[in-house]
Amino acid sequence: MNILIEVSYLIASVLFIFGIKKLSSPKTARRGNFLAALGMLIAIVVTLLDRHVLTFEWIIIGFVVGGIIGVLMAYKTPMTGMPQMVGLLNGFGGGASLLVALSEYYKMKNFPMWTFNDATNITIVLSLIIGAVTFTGSLIAFGKLQGIVTGKVVKYPGQHPINVVLFISLITAGAFFVIDPTLEALVISIAVVSLVLGVLLVLPIGGADMPVAISLLNSYSGLAASATGFVLQNNQLIIAGALVGASGIILTIIMCKGMNRSLLNVVIGGWESAGSTGNANSNSSPKGEVKSVDSEELAMIFDAAENIIVVPGYGMAVAQAQHAVRDLVTLLELKGKKVRFAIHPVAGRMPGHMNVLLAEAQISYDKMLSMEEINDDFPNTDISLIIGANDVVNPAARNDKNSPIYGMPILNVDYSKTVIINKRSMNAGYAGIENELFFYPNTLMYFGDAKDAVAKLTQELKNL
Repeated sequence: MNILIEVSYLIASVLFIFGIKKLSSPKTARRGNFLAALGMLIAIVVTLLDRHVLTFEWIIIGFVVGGIIGVLMAYKTPMTGMPQMVGLLNGFGGGASLLVALSEYYKMKNFPMWTFNDATNITIVLSLIIGAVTFTGSLIAFGKLQGIVTGKVVKYPGQHPINVVLFISLITAGAFFVIDPTLEALVISIAVVSLVLGVLLVLPIGGADMPVAISLLNSYSGLAASATGFVLQNNQLIIAGALVGASGIILTIIMCKGMNRSLLNVVIGGWESAGSTGNANSNSSPKGEVKSVDSEELAMIFDAAENIIVVPGYGMAVAQAQHAVRDLVTLLELKGKKVRFAIHPVAGRMPGHMNVLLAEAQISYDKMLSMEEINDDFPNTDISLIIGANDVVNPAARNDKNSPIYGMPILNVDYSKTVIINKRSMNAGYAGIENELFFYPNTLMYFGDAKDAVAKLTQELKNL
């Protein structure tokens, strides 16, 4: 029986690994998700058999209630709401690890047949801290994405010293717990302080840094699960948690490189001007004439173009304009135009957000190219249509050494023959600086809500 259990865990682990591997490509992501889910099903079934469960009533109730909630969330959440759903699920994982650690502690404390040891004590502390921080931190991230909590950078007096003091107090309390695990007050204190720390760590992160925050919290949830695996002495949970933790931190590093910023810079709150609508440095703001265009004029420009690149950004997600964009692309292709999408690694509110939105609108993955794949093609592009993107196309990242975004890799849209920028207004982006691209001689501003503006453009093209 033990051999069968270990072999089943091994098979589940292999399925997890292959599932993550296939998630690296949009074409195989659905299959990868299925393989990983199959591995989790095997792991759960084998664990229930291995642990000699005395009664399944509560497990069945939890399965039914959780399943209904999960199905409703999956069907009711729109693609534009996927980032906050992922953030919430990360929090559930952390909360589960917190509760398991507490339950194991009280089991060992109240039943003589279970004894404490240093290894178990250390892993209980880790599960408590990481699980609690992940839980409340993810709830704040969800609130920022949902608009319940402000998406701006939140700073307060003594922010960093307070966080340092809380962290040191957790380490100290954890050390005392390992020495004397009978002190119940320590366990409660560690859990409560960790919950508070989770709020304080994520609250200063601006809404536009959520791609990094989401992937980092995802890594935390994996580490919490892995620590819980040590508490429960379950090898499968240790492996699954380690895979999630490692993949999450790798993705976090990729996101930081996409912004040319350190993880520490993001975690402590980003740029001072982040989240503002003004200009970070009015004395050095770009000058020049802004040229705007209406839908009728723009339709004629598109009709004469052959090679078009669309750059989606957060504004497209807010306006839920992906279906209108699909209609425009379909019409352009019927007219014989070549249309592709350029996706910046930090476009949107979570990794791959733009890809998910476009795929939900039935746009082929073959048309979605990463920054590295398409950046060299902009000089040969007739029109670059930017929908709701800002800082990721700002040439100041290359040209202005005093700019907060200097050095950040950007999409080279300014090299295109014509740049069309669709925005509601001239407001600055997340970095709080004006986009010098707005004033370039080859740039035309197309003002309006993305969904309505793209629909008007499509209609004018049909009229031609």
